[in-house]
Amino acid sequence: MRPDEPAEQKQTATRPDDRPTDATSTGWTTGRHRRPEPPRRAGRALLGSTPMRAALATGLTCCLGVAAFAGTRHADTAPEPVRDALADRAAVAAEAERRASRSLDRTPAAPPTLSPSPTAKPSPSASRKPPVRPARPRPVAGLDQLQMDNAKTIVDVGRGLRLPRRGLVVAVSTAMQESDLRNLASNVLPESYEYPHQGTGSDHDSVGLFQQRPSSGWGSVRELMRPAYAARVFCEALLKVPGWQEMSVTAAAQSVQVSAFPDAYAQHEKRAAAVVAALA
Repeated sequence: MRPDEPAEQKQTATRPDDRPTDATSTGWTTGRHRRPEPPRRAGRALLGSTPMRAALATGLTCCLGVAAFAGTRHADTAPEPVRDALADRAAVAAEAERRASRSLDRTPAAPPTLSPSPTAKPSPSASRKPPVRPARPRPVAGLDQLQMDNAKTIVDVGRGLRLPRRGLVVAVSTAMQESDLRNLASNVLPESYEYPHQGTGSDHDSVGLFQQRPSSGWGSVRELMRPAYAARVFCEALLKVPGWQEMSVTAAAQSVQVSAFPDAYAQHEKRAAAVVAALA
């Protein structure tokens, strides 16, 4: 060592253990001069500064935005079937939500009032039942069915005129004597055959149950051939005879008929009474 060297150089040279053994290490020195230390601390200080941090944050935000934009474009370019399915699901969900909200908010509407429809009335011809035939009376007193039917017609007409029972017996006795309770035509009046009849008589122009003459004013041939009409005009004539209730059956009958055989009606009184009793 040279005597003129400074003390500092001496101290550096006498500490060989302080040198690093690694050739790549930055801590060793060459000769008298140390190798300058890399500027690591300056870089750290630069990164720790506020402007640098703001710049880094801005750059990171831009990168994230670009990535999100790229992902959105990728989602927009999804296949058509997938996109349609998603649209259908969204539409179904929206419709379900709309219906649910409507069902919750809606007040049930009052049911409409229905006016009663007019009931079709059945026409009289459709609702009308066929007339029920009255039961034919059972013959009595030796009469047949036709005679009994004619006797019933006489009794029904007399009762309609409020003729007492004795007057009914007079009427039936007279018809028994005049026509044997049959609706007779006359061979003197050919017209009489044009109407329903049950035999033929020949006493002048007398026709029907009571053998009444059109020429005497009892009625037309057509009218007198109807048993109900013949019975009615006889009963009305009997009711006009003064005191007929106190007369005998034959006298009462003769006062109406003015017959050539006035006593002939008496023989039929008992049978006529039996017939009236069965019918009245």
